[in-house]
Amino acid sequence: MEINGGNVVHEILGESGELIVLTPGGRFSKDIEGLRPLAEALVDGGRRVLLWDRPNTGASDVQFFGATESHMRAATLKGLLTELGEGPCVLAGGSGGARDSMLTAMLYPELATKLVVWNIVGGVFGSFALGAFYALPSIQAVQAKGIEGLFDLPEWQERVAANPANADRLRALDRDEFLALMLRWLNAYVSKPGQTIPGVDDLDFTNIRVPTLIIRGGKDDWYHPKRTSLEVSCLIEGSVVIDPPWPEDAWERATEDRAAGRVDRYNMFDTWVQAAPSILKFLDE
Repeated sequence: MEINGGNVVHEILGESGELIVLTPGGRFSKDIEGLRPLAEALVDGGRRVLLWDRPNTGASDVQFFGATESHMRAATLKGLLTELGEGPCVLAGGSGGARDSMLTAMLYPELATKLVVWNIVGGVFGSFALGAFYALPSIQAVQAKGIEGLFDLPEWQERVAANPANADRLRALDRDEFLALMLRWLNAYVSKPGQTIPGVDDLDFTNIRVPTLIIRGGKDDWYHPKRTSLEVSCLIEGSVVIDPPWPEDAWERATEDRAAGRVDRYNMFDTWVQAAPSILKFLDE
């Protein structure tokens, strides 16, 4: 479905019940291992679940606009739900998907009935690490070789492999405009007073007025600090915080296994299905 000038790949699981928009983190697609088991568990609980490839993920078109990448995703989700004739609905997501979900609830409060978030990114290390991973390589590649430099990067090679039309979309980018936008997106990850999560002013949390469940980050998780979860809970009035249903060090162990090539043993999102009972209980209350 074409949204804001780009095709968005999506699917809805389940036949009836309230709709949950389920969003993963990073630039991972809706088909990342570990996400579908959670979606299926929520469907078994009587809900429908929308899975979608956000712009720059999976087989959707690459797109570049907005104050931050999450602002772009929120605008895309609004357009997608409008075209589908859906909403308001439950917004749920983890890691970057948590930020996308929260920002959607802030910018388009009419779309949300409830909000469920986990693995919220924050802190100096988590924010800088994301900027270094998602923005710096593209900036440096284009500085060195122009737009063609993007084709040297695995993440854009993957987007072209999943959707060949993305090659032309990338080549159509203006070098200077792309660099200006990526610098803006990079700046969002620079920790600033009054921004608990990257690129979002704390004052904007007052726009979230729906029941909210926060599954806090692990106590030693540098990417999704426990502290950030607790700070977000202070910013969303009436929000409920629960301990993670997975081990406190789940993300660290998954990171180690992924770095060692043991992706068959412990994927980063394999534990997410364990949140299904808590999510369903919250939605039933």
